[in-house]
Amino acid sequence: MCGIVGILLKTDTLRPSLGQLATPMLQCMGTRGPDSAGLAVFHNPLDEPRRRYSLRAQQPAFDWQRWQNSWPDADLGRLDIQDTHANLISSYPVAQIHELLKLVSADVRLLATGRAIRVFKDEGHPTEISRRCAFPDLEGTHAVGHTRMATESVVSPEHAHPFTAGEDFCLVHNGSLSNPYSVRRKLERRGIVFETDNDTEAGCRFLQWRMREGDSLEEAIHHSFSELDGFFTFLMATADKLVLVRDGFSCKPAVVAETDEYVAVGSEFRSLAHLPGIADANVFEPFPEQIYSWNV
Repeated sequence: MCGIVGILLKTDTLRPSLGQLATPMLQCMGTRGPDSAGLAVFHNPLDEPRRRYSLRAQQPAFDWQRWQNSWPDADLGRLDIQDTHANLISSYPVAQIHELLKLVSADVRLLATGRAIRVFKDEGHPTEISRRCAFPDLEGTHAVGHTRMATESVVSPEHAHPFTAGEDFCLVHNGSLSNPYSVRRKLERRGIVFETDNDTEAGCRFLQWRMREGDSLEEAIHHSFSELDGFFTFLMATADKLVLVRDGFSCKPAVVAETDEYVAVGSEFRSLAHLPGIADANVFEPFPEQIYSWNV
């Protein structure tokens, strides 16, 4: 059992309050997932060639300043630090940044890359993670979150959701896939590298691979209906959209609330109950194998 949440803001006036709206949603789902939690926040995209690199230190009380002093180039970029997480904004070529992180980042993991995305995820209760990473202070256009109660694979920050692949794409998942290893073998033969044995990573990398081959996210999801076996409610985000889909049996819960100002998704309605105007929102349960997509 896990909890998923997501919100996309349709008006500029609410975007400074994204964290204040999303944090209670995530904390409420702590009863569904007390093991670990994560949040992906999307901002207005940076101009080319700048990118955001979401980083997480392997150890608490990590000395980010000392780590930054180890960079071979002091002008690499700007580092915004929040506890065990940091956000690097850099204009250096993406490949060069990835090579640099391999060289100097034995104690730091790269969580996400993109012009819009920023990712936080860690082991522990979502309320504690929200406090340490100051989730209520976050601003942006949309966010996707997850609280995990592990039913397969180890509990660790690496196995927490959201999972990311490519640039500006993330996925959170409630459910379990029964064929992740066959999907993984298929993708590894195409040169795709996995970081965990989590079943959700197989789904995430499958969809990103289909998009790399030219599919839209919605077309990639249609392919997943025949390729991914198991139960799932997937909530996904790109730089400019929020997408929700449930498998054909729809045994994993989801509820959507939509107003003129936002669209919000949760595993249970109580995660949405605090949102402004919720009493007048269009609230509904998503149909099985129907793709719901909302653009920023």
